[in-house]
Amino acid sequence: MAEALTTAAYARRAALVVAAVTLAGAAVAFSRALVGVFYDDGLYAGVAMALASGQGYVHPHLPAAPAVIHYPPLYPLLLAPLFGMLSVDGAAIAAKLLNMLLAACGAALIAGHAVRANLLGENAPRWLAPTCVGAAALAIPVLTVQSVLFAEPLFGVLLAVAVILADSPPARWTPGTAAVAAGLVAALALLTRTIGVAVGGGIVLFLLVVRRVPLTRAILAAAPVALAAAAWGVWTATHRAGIDPAMAINYGSLAEVIKQSGLGAFGSRAPDLARPLGAITLGWLPARPLYYVFSAAALAVWLYGFWLLLRRSAIGPTLLGYLAILAVWPFYPDRFLWAVLPWVALIWAAGAVACYHRLPRWRLPLAILLGAMLLGYGQFQVRGALGRWWGTQQTQISANFTELLPWVSTLPRSVVLATDDEALVWLYTHRTTVPFYVYAYRGGEETRPAPAVHRAYLERMGVTHILFSGFGGGSDEELDALIGAYPAWLTIVHAWPGGRAVFRVNRDL
Repeated sequence: MAEALTTAAYARRAALVVAAVTLAGAAVAFSRALVGVFYDDGLYAGVAMALASGQGYVHPHLPAAPAVIHYPPLYPLLLAPLFGMLSVDGAAIAAKLLNMLLAACGAALIAGHAVRANLLGENAPRWLAPTCVGAAALAIPVLTVQSVLFAEPLFGVLLAVAVILADSPPARWTPGTAAVAAGLVAALALLTRTIGVAVGGGIVLFLLVVRRVPLTRAILAAAPVALAAAAWGVWTATHRAGIDPAMAINYGSLAEVIKQSGLGAFGSRAPDLARPLGAITLGWLPARPLYYVFSAAALAVWLYGFWLLLRRSAIGPTLLGYLAILAVWPFYPDRFLWAVLPWVALIWAAGAVACYHRLPRWRLPLAILLGAMLLGYGQFQVRGALGRWWGTQQTQISANFTELLPWVSTLPRSVVLATDDEALVWLYTHRTTVPFYVYAYRGGEETRPAPAVHRAYLERMGVTHILFSGFGGGSDEELDALIGAYPAWLTIVHAWPGGRAVFRVNRDL
């Protein structure tokens, strides 16, 4: 009993330390950049403003304000009071502070649970789990995601709580209560990020296969997730007609992505799953063959740890579904991986600890591998901290639009502006906006519209002006194609250095 109390006390202390470390890292990376620099953050903010003003769950910046069917509603609902009471800048600061607290809470929950549940195995030192979680929470890409209005910190907290309730619920709870509670939290995770369906599936699978609970108890856990999925599915199916087909990838339901990609996308991103992790740990290796050898060894250790965690915790089956979804999704998995990086780090540590104690002959190669990964991660972190990588892109985009927005605000309220970062432009000018750059998927490959198709889309949206905010990202190519096909259709009405300009659409030509 004394040992159990000691472990519990250590878990609390570890959670507090990890929370403090996470908060410190998030504070260093805190950004005053405009809302919308990373696209999704602007959409979340716009939807939150619509909810706060009573418009409903809609995109207020688009013509006719269609219903939102791409993003589940929980995170915008969380932001709505902030954007209802404060200015855009004030709400952005408050929301970023909230994200910092959520990130710290999520890391603390993971660290404490890893110690209490001994996720790394009996032979692991107690300090190892919180160290892994703290290091992952300070990773430059994780700080980047946390510094804007993304739903990942909220999702991370809900994921951690759902796993904890499935692994080791409070002793005073009945098994049925614990199952329902885990299912309810998993349902909230789904209503935060659609990929959260993996949380519900993972918990039910863990209860059935590992804990071997009665089927009725597993149904109690599955029911809230099924209800949330059904409700969200009905909502998206009912309102999908409001989204123009040309912008269906960014604004349509995820079913639209599946429909466009088809079987050609199945497994298309599987080779990319390990790439982001290799980049921050082994990217320093000077020779490509050496990189592949070390990466293969690191992956083998992680897979061994994954096999162990499948039987120790609900996070194993949850990540099985989570990574399976990423493998068949046509989008790059980087951002999704940063959302679960502490769990990924714990799994690798579990595999390394088991290899060290069960395979004595492989201790030296394991030590070399670990040393290479720590050296690579350390170099990446130091370079990233010195270069403030978490804010580089945000600062550039924010500075660019800070220069453009004052003139855009002089346009009549009646304009419809096609632009990149359309939600950002609406937030700060309240001019109706639509995405200028549009694309689709075919067999897992991105495709762009022909000029005639692109022009037809812009005309359907009633676009009166086009804001070209800079080169890169594909907008320049689509604009060049339009100008080449219809040279008299667009007229420059204002220009900035670097080729940035506002075009008026000559609708009669």
